[in-house]
Amino acid sequence: MKQLTKAEEDIMQILWQLKKANVKGIIEEFPSPKPAYNTVSTIVRILESKGFVGYEKEGKGHIYFPIIKQQDYSNQSINKLVDNYFQGSFKSMVSFFVKKNDISLNEMESILKEINKKE
Repeated sequence: MKQLTKAEEDIMQILWQLKKANVKGIIEEFPSPKPAYNTVSTIVRILESKGFVGYEKEGKGHIYFPIIKQQDYSNQSINKLVDNYFQGSFKSMVSFFVKKNDISLNEMESILKEINKKE
């Protein structure tokens, strides 16, 4: 699966939330200042060429929808992060975030409960 640029990921986040939308509908979800119609249209077509987005014809326009599930992309992105920055070790990644983000005891207990649910 290909990696997305920041702009592509912003549009995918909106499509994952909306499920289906035309370019105008995507633009409406952006905070001000809103991106130009042509910019969003171009990025959506790039996402289509990368296999992230499909479309249905509707009148003269298109309704776009995500092909790649958000969770699948998230899993791939996290695995790439772990591989590139933590030598493939989730333990190293968790240790890094604990040290850098001053995680509270309650947060750590909550994380451990989630981990134990998976076992």
